[in-house]
Amino acid sequence: MTTSLVAGFAQLHAGPDVLVLPNAWDAGTARLMQSLGAKAIATTSSGLAWVNGYADGHHLPIEVHIAAIRAIARVVTVPISVDAEGGYDTDPAVVAGNVAMLAEAGAVGINLEDGSDDPELTCAKIAAIRNLGPDLFINARTDVMLRGLAPGREVEEILSRAHRYEAAGASGLFIPGVTDPAMIAAVVAGTRLPVNVMARPGLPALADLTSLGVRRLSAGGAIAQAGWGLTGRLAQAFLSQGVTDELFAGAMAYPDLNALMGKS
Repeated sequence: MTTSLVAGFAQLHAGPDVLVLPNAWDAGTARLMQSLGAKAIATTSSGLAWVNGYADGHHLPIEVHIAAIRAIARVVTVPISVDAEGGYDTDPAVVAGNVAMLAEAGAVGINLEDGSDDPELTCAKIAAIRNLGPDLFINARTDVMLRGLAPGREVEEILSRAHRYEAAGASGLFIPGVTDPAMIAAVVAGTRLPVNVMARPGLPALADLTSLGVRRLSAGGAIAQAGWGLTGRLAQAFLSQGVTDELFAGAMAYPDLNALMGKS
């Protein structure tokens, strides 16, 4: 984790453009995302878990996760932000140790989600991670919207958590599940943290998100899910009917893909 990558990643949240992160799930997709112009590589916990044969939701062994980040760091030159889920433990000290290993593998930033945990536990985790050093970008993810935790008072609850997470040492605020422009504007106005939203049906266009003050847009697991869906459809057609022409429609040319992966 070099100083220039750390500083560069933090600066990408300062605007005026929204930092767009398409979310990779292994070394190959990370290299592809960088070749397409991604200014940083963010991982998706779901995509990374699935490609390694695990379910999403804290089931990925930390040693498998570390190896995946090390493989990604080998092939890209832009900053890497890692989806660390809830840190893979309830003990803040263990969480900080896990994050330290991810940082050693190449991460300059992480996402840390509160899920259904008490916000105080998330604060303790953030504080323990911050004690590792001042530079790691800690993107505090609150699942108020995804889990329907505060019906009718979502903005108030999100901002309450944002203030507590900022005080604990968070660098950014991630609110997956929000799509309403008024709600996004209210959250942006109510926190000093750069706000991150995630691709969802009905999310405002990038230009509108920029006007609303959003600083980061993540694909989450959406691209990985689309890839699995396409793979399943093609494989099913091939298995049931021996269809071959469809396998090549829209495919990346073999020489181009091989050349991309052959770069030093």
